[in-house]
Amino acid sequence: MHLWAGIDAGKAHHHCVVIDADGNRLLSQKIPNDEPALLELIASVLKLGDGDEVVWATDLNHGGPALLIAILVAHGQNILYIPGRIVHPRCC
Repeated sequence: MHLWAGIDAGKAHHHCVVIDADGNRLLSQKIPNDEPALLELIASVLKLGDGDEVVWATDLNHGGPALLIAILVAHGQNILYIPGRIVHPRCC
């Protein structure tokens, strides 16, 4: 099972949604921006993946998600930066 974990990053909290290759939502969770909570999130998502690849994505690449990004990189996880304007383009 290939999983996608999207992170809506914030300063104090993040929101993570995990979907599988068929688009089924497997997890939707608000997480405090602190190391123990982020480590627990990563462990939970990896457990859902049952050893298969998880691709992480965040809407910010600096500031609020810096700790999250550092932890993901330290754990050998794939992380993508997808700017909010790509997800929600402004009209006109």
